[in-house]
Amino acid sequence: MKLRYFLVVYVSGLLSCTTEQHLDEAYLPDQMLLVLGVAQDAGYPQSDCKKACCDAVWNGMETKKMVSCLGIVDRTTNEIWMLDATPDFKEQLFHLQSMLETQKEQLDGILLTHAHMGHYTGLMDLGREAMGAKEVPVYAMPRMRDYLENNGPWSQLVDLENITLHPMMADSSIRLNENISITPIEVPHRDEFSETVGFHIKGKDKSALFIPDIDKWQVWDRDINAYIREVDYAFLDGTFYKNGELPNRDMSEIPHPFIEESMVQFSTLDAKDKAKVRFIHLNHTNPLLQSRSDELLELQSKGFFVAHELGFYEL
Repeated sequence: MKLRYFLVVYVSGLLSCTTEQHLDEAYLPDQMLLVLGVAQDAGYPQSDCKKACCDAVWNGMETKKMVSCLGIVDRTTNEIWMLDATPDFKEQLFHLQSMLETQKEQLDGILLTHAHMGHYTGLMDLGREAMGAKEVPVYAMPRMRDYLENNGPWSQLVDLENITLHPMMADSSIRLNENISITPIEVPHRDEFSETVGFHIKGKDKSALFIPDIDKWQVWDRDINAYIREVDYAFLDGTFYKNGELPNRDMSEIPHPFIEESMVQFSTLDAKDKAKVRFIHLNHTNPLLQSRSDELLELQSKGFFVAHELGFYEL
């Protein structure tokens, strides 16, 4: 199960900068975030997509991307957690377990952001048809918890004690262990079945913000720029690059902050704070998934970055 090399994305110093290299696992930090996926709920490529964006993956020009997810690792205590449970759960669990020196059979917890397809359906892998897990802690907001308890097949996971539900409350900190704590932050989104949260993660030395889904920064009752200044890393909703990206759909029905809008919103940040931004949760149509796109060059020229799958960040 062990993986000897990992992609590292390291942020430090007076000016945040990005370096990508392969390091032996002996150099892994004690506590870290691991980017387990960067794509929107349906992954990249997406089912039944005949566009050039997905053809590039099928033809070997671009690489597959897993669904948006972060892992938290504490190598000193041999503990691992997932932020969301995605359709790519089995691959993501493999990579997360591989960050530990000692084999780990079960997660120490899963913290859910909301009840959209890409963010909780990986829980099915914990059931009797797959892992047959035993009492994996699943942290959920009140509506999310009610949804899991009262709707099959998720209620079966509760009844068979594959999972144990733990309550979360907005702005109330959860101490995962002596080194790491996490606070859910409620955000406006299409809340058909549950409320939606992001997470403020605090380690011994560094902190991070994870908001994979939000309607628009302007409709939130908080200042996203202030949050970015406060943390060391900000993994933020980058679903669509610009309006019109889905030509046959009304994009007002699936609101997200277009990256073009976010770059304007974040334009008042200084260079150090801009470099903290890592766009995540990219739709299959988003040109930032194309490694040679003009949009990716533009984003980087303005001081921002895309989250790197299997990149890790010291906490």
